[in-house]
Amino acid sequence: MIGQRISKNSLAIVAIGFTVLFLSGGTRNAIGLVLKPMVETFGWERSALGEAIALSLFVSALCVFFSGHLADRISMSVILGVGLFVSAISIGLMSLVTEPWHVLLLYGVAFAVGNGIASIAPVGVMISRQFSDRVGIANSIAISGMGFGQLVIIAALAAVLVGLGWQSVFLSLGFLYLILAPLVLWAVHGKSAGPALVADQTSLSGISFREALRTRYFWLLLGVYALCGFQDFFASTHVVAFALDQDIPPLFAGNLLAFMGLAGLVGVIASGAWSDRFSPIGATAICFAVRIAIFAMILLSKDTVSVTAFAVLYGFTYWITAPLAVVFVRNAFGTRNLGALSGTVTMTHQFCGGLGAWTGAAIFDADGSYDTSFAIMLGCSIGALLLSFCLRRAPRRE
Repeated sequence: MIGQRISKNSLAIVAIGFTVLFLSGGTRNAIGLVLKPMVETFGWERSALGEAIALSLFVSALCVFFSGHLADRISMSVILGVGLFVSAISIGLMSLVTEPWHVLLLYGVAFAVGNGIASIAPVGVMISRQFSDRVGIANSIAISGMGFGQLVIIAALAAVLVGLGWQSVFLSLGFLYLILAPLVLWAVHGKSAGPALVADQTSLSGISFREALRTRYFWLLLGVYALCGFQDFFASTHVVAFALDQDIPPLFAGNLLAFMGLAGLVGVIASGAWSDRFSPIGATAICFAVRIAIFAMILLSKDTVSVTAFAVLYGFTYWITAPLAVVFVRNAFGTRNLGALSGTVTMTHQFCGGLGAWTGAAIFDADGSYDTSFAIMLGCSIGALLLSFCLRRAPRRE
């Protein structure tokens, strides 16, 4: 944020967003860490958890959409407070499940509601309206919280899983939420008691939600994020189980999600800086070009080095597009409906993410292998790269 004088209030807003997404990033990836141990404990098929993960992403996506709308209208402390406390209770109760329908109810619905409400959409609006420029890097710093959460929380949970079992993973997450959620709520109440802050009230301009839906550009943007989400949640859900299938030791396999989070920190900060200096299109294209290479690689080689390289390189791309959603929307359509439009983009990303997580599980149950899924993801990478180049010309707006 060089070239902009940053107030303490602005820094506090970024810190609040970082903490919320730190919790979200670590928690929503924990299900991938415990996928294989859970199904082995109960004798379930992987698709049983895949269905719960898909439902979670669908429900969460709907809540992201509504929280994006609400971020334009009501107190941010209400939005984030409700989301964090619902997440705390539901993820803790996951330690008590004994039947697939328990997982569907607690993870697929209750946690999804909380996680979707306290999500990237309201955080992105809160930050984007606080900064008149350098919005890409400001959002990247907050979204890097998801990478830190995936790095720190998943690394700790991998040790908990090996030492105490999968039930303790969910109990630990519940306690973490209960400790941090009140602190976040206290901080956000003092900094953003009303609707999302706006650095420059005159910047609340742009076209309506319905007008945006009638543009070709918006549907192209949805296409890019749909393909991205389909890949992201397939990878985060199945990478640990895939590594275990290759006889990689459990602790190392569990830490692959942490490695992804560490690499993701580099990717998301680079993405925001690139977007502010040039445009969001170049960073988006780099993301999918890297994915083309790594999905082709993993189809050809599945040794420990290849699996580790796949996790690290995919992790680098994992958060690249996350801070760019509000940038694409703000540049093309203005800020008047920033929450609603960016929430719709994020909702689409997560809807398709649920489909990707379920598809990977269903294909594995049918084939005993992820090869078909990897081939599908390779095709998605090619399609998304081509679509990203179509975003070079934004629609004209008032």
